[in-house]
Amino acid sequence: MSPDRHWCRDRISTVSGYGCLIATSVIDLHTMPHKHNSGRRHRIGKVKFKVTNWSEYEAGLRRRGSLTLWMTPEALSLWKAQKRTTRGGQARYSDLAIETSLMLGLVFGLRLRQTEGFLASVLELMGLDLPVPDHTTLSRRAQRGRPFDRQQGRSVSAEGPIHVLIDSTGLEVYGAGQWLEEKHGARSRRGWRKLHLATNADSGEIIAHILTDKDAGDASQVEPLLEQIAAPIERFTADGAYDGKSTYDVVTKHSAGATIVIPPRSNAVDRSDTEAANQQRDRHITSINTDGRMKWQAATGYGKRSLVETAIGRYKSIIGHRLRARSFAAQQTELAMGIAILNRMLACSRPKSVRLIETTA
Repeated sequence: MSPDRHWCRDRISTVSGYGCLIATSVIDLHTMPHKHNSGRRHRIGKVKFKVTNWSEYEAGLRRRGSLTLWMTPEALSLWKAQKRTTRGGQARYSDLAIETSLMLGLVFGLRLRQTEGFLASVLELMGLDLPVPDHTTLSRRAQRGRPFDRQQGRSVSAEGPIHVLIDSTGLEVYGAGQWLEEKHGARSRRGWRKLHLATNADSGEIIAHILTDKDAGDASQVEPLLEQIAAPIERFTADGAYDGKSTYDVVTKHSAGATIVIPPRSNAVDRSDTEAANQQRDRHITSINTDGRMKWQAATGYGKRSLVETAIGRYKSIIGHRLRARSFAAQQTELAMGIAILNRMLACSRPKSVRLIETTA
């Protein structure tokens, strides 16, 4: 191995059976920086953080579970659907009434029938004589595919530049469970939808999202995501799945001066391109080949990408890892409402933490 290649290989050997079979694996730490110090990882203490606004954060967490519900006079006047001026049947409930019902069901984890009963009891306790959409109406209206207001719950200013983080994850849809399939060999109808989202690194809000089938590529959804972001982008960070000329071109087209931080492939070659977007990628390749991937991550602030994974984990822990709706249009509506709920919850309470630095005598 040439000395100018900053590679580090760690061979791990295990003995199984009666000692006659030895399996040896080679880990290339140049391409997998998380394997650094793997042999003594258990001796390295975990990084500790302290929440500086604990009382405020704790009060906000309690407000998330509050049953306090208020309705403005404008909402009361818009609860019933306006009269149609064209041919066709007259709707009884407005889009506001349908969205309110569906969002309450998502917040409290209720099915459509339970949502109907829950809203009816709440309106009765409030002394409001308003009709409640039944479960069949909720199911039918959710499938209309009406564009949901993607700006609900957001506080992102359209003036200042922002740091955008992008990632994707899978969401389960209806079908036989994994346990049933493994235990009884039942053929599963379970499928997956792919959630692509963009978050603001400073506020933690989800500022763009797209739902696709499981076969959609990550890089192909960068442009549709950026079309939902009106603010200029100062910094764009994503993982290696988004590495490619198309991603650099799309980000540069949206914001010409944006700094793009994407780890190039392990076999990437510096082509000394004259385009500004490709020059950024060439600098990343040169830096990794010279100093190693770990130093490149520290120098570029690539570690902030974990914040988008935190947003994904927040969605799955609060809203759920499975889509309840069956049709694709209803799933899109469910996803948009779930993200609006998360943004509002985040606005109620967000921890401010600082890293604790241990000092040794």
